[in-house]
Amino acid sequence: MRILAIGECMAEMAPTDAPITYQMGFAGDTFNTAWYLVQLSPETPVSYFTAVGDDAISSRMLGVMRESGVDTQQVRIVPNRSVGLYLITLDNGERSFTYWRGQSAARLLAQDKQALAHAMKQSDLIYFSGITLAILDPEGRDALLEAARSARRAGKRIAFDPNLRPHLWASPAEMTENIMQAAAVCDIALPSFEDEARWFSDMNPAATLQRYANAGADTIIVKNGAEAVLYRTRDAEGSVNVPPLASVVDTTAAGDSFNAGILAGVATGRPLPDSIARACKLAGHAVQGKGALVPLDQSLLDNCQ
Repeated sequence: MRILAIGECMAEMAPTDAPITYQMGFAGDTFNTAWYLVQLSPETPVSYFTAVGDDAISSRMLGVMRESGVDTQQVRIVPNRSVGLYLITLDNGERSFTYWRGQSAARLLAQDKQALAHAMKQSDLIYFSGITLAILDPEGRDALLEAARSARRAGKRIAFDPNLRPHLWASPAEMTENIMQAAAVCDIALPSFEDEARWFSDMNPAATLQRYANAGADTIIVKNGAEAVLYRTRDAEGSVNVPPLASVVDTTAAGDSFNAGILAGVATGRPLPDSIARACKLAGHAVQGKGALVPLDQSLLDNCQ
């Protein structure tokens, strides 16, 4: 199965152990998922669709993507643009972000509708997020959703993480409306209950699950922090407990790494409860390192088999 992730990769400034010292890397929600997916399932072809600039930092980003095993043939280069940048601030393991993304070429990723359609045609499973939608202008959002509808009609599977980030939207109403438009074109929904409860007033994870099912998703997996993961497919439903963690260092890519575990399971035909358990282990590992991309050692990979 060929997987295509769509979104924005940014330059990341992550805190180190030294005071007021940061280390630069490259990350972004859908790219993080692609990165973990390649580590977890190296036999699965994973491509990234985005746009970058024609400057030195954009070239370095592409190099890092290729070195990680993510295919970059679908990445567009936009003249006179660059990449966005964000800085992570940590407080007892919880993260907050400061962004500089006005010059980001990724905001134009849906302008070339032909390139977008071609990338989807070359793939079997297509993954994007609410952040992917949020960085686009209204025309770009419409183009992305229409391309996803067409791909779904052609037999492709669409996976979507709402990843609600209100600061990226003009208003909460604009955010929730666009999120549910995306929910209507996806097969696999990957919401996080804490965010959904805040912005959609869901009373419990079951309400979140039902709302995405009503929108048309046939597989819904509701993440809920340290609480059990709730899931439903056309044939089954249930929950999977999350193993307790002794410590949490940085939650930056908890959901992104979790999603990689789910998509790897879809690609290899693994039963969903097993994939969720595997995804929980992966997320548990990710939150014990700093920054978005925490290398996986062989013992973890063996435990995730």
